[in-house]
Amino acid sequence: REATLAGTRAAVRERERADDQQLIHAVRAMSDLAETANELAERGTEWAGSVFDDVRGGVDGARDVAARDPETPSEERAVSLCRRAADLADERDDIADYVERQGPAVAPNLSALAGPVLAARLIALAGGLGELAKKPSGTLQVLGAEDALFAHLRGHAPSPKHGAIYTHEYV
Repeated sequence: REATLAGTRAAVRERERADDQQLIHAVRAMSDLAETANELAERGTEWAGSVFDDVRGGVDGARDVAARDPETPSEERAVSLCRRAADLADERDDIADYVERQGPAVAPNLSALAGPVLAARLIALAGGLGELAKKPSGTLQVLGAEDALFAHLRGHAPSPKHGAIYTHEYV
């Protein structure tokens, strides 16, 4: 029993450390960071717009606000929030660079065809590189459109025609 448990733990540890799993973690973190940075940037620039003049929205607006020198406690909090949003956006960019470098090493053909970021997203949606390789083309086509697929299966929507691959410039 102990030998079986030890062997299973070793296999799980090895699988979790595999390159495709690291790429999956990176692309999921990249998506989470982008979403969080955008939400915080909107909140921060909205707040900053109430204490500063000429504040643009989005992450670029948050970067502009983050470069300002606050004079009041309200300005200090708004600037601090915008700095955090800009830092999250910078971390997202760093992880995107990592995905751009690692994607071709993990899935060279798919990265060449779809680009490293889309390749990583497809690998993540499939649950791994091996799982992606086993899927039929019709399934690959709708990866990422699970909500639309389930709505279709319940009879509330037409069948989805495309998923994550729709973000590719050729599609």
